[in-house]
Amino acid sequence: MSTIYILNGPNLNLLGKRQPEIYGRETLDDVADLCRDVAGGHEIKLLQSNWEGQIVDWIHEAREKAAGIVINPAALTHTSVAVLDALNTFDGPVIEVHISQIHKREAFRHHSYVSLRADGVIAGLGIEGYAAAVRRIVSLLGRG
Repeated sequence: MSTIYILNGPNLNLLGKRQPEIYGRETLDDVADLCRDVAGGHEIKLLQSNWEGQIVDWIHEAREKAAGIVINPAALTHTSVAVLDALNTFDGPVIEVHISQIHKREAFRHHSYVSLRADGVIAGLGIEGYAAAVRRIVSLLGRG
């Protein structure tokens, strides 16, 4: 089976500790476990960085090693043309995930550069959004 990359942007290393009223109490380890549970035999590679360039490098790596990408770019969602440009070089499915309902938050969070490339966007489902994204990628890969 193939690999699905789960990429996480700035501050998501603090998931479960930072603003639990918005992001919940689950951690990235919980996200990884949840994604593995629904991956249908596909390998999950979960990565997190606070550095934009590292995320771009992982997207480049995914071009050779991954069948799909689930990405929660966090604050880079609203600012990073570099992440968008990198995603535009990836041929497989890309699903954008946000733990919180970004459209009920500050106006600047309503715009996403990543959405210009994403094959789907999931927001407001908590960490269950990651599972939904993995299920969707598995479904798309099954059709290929």
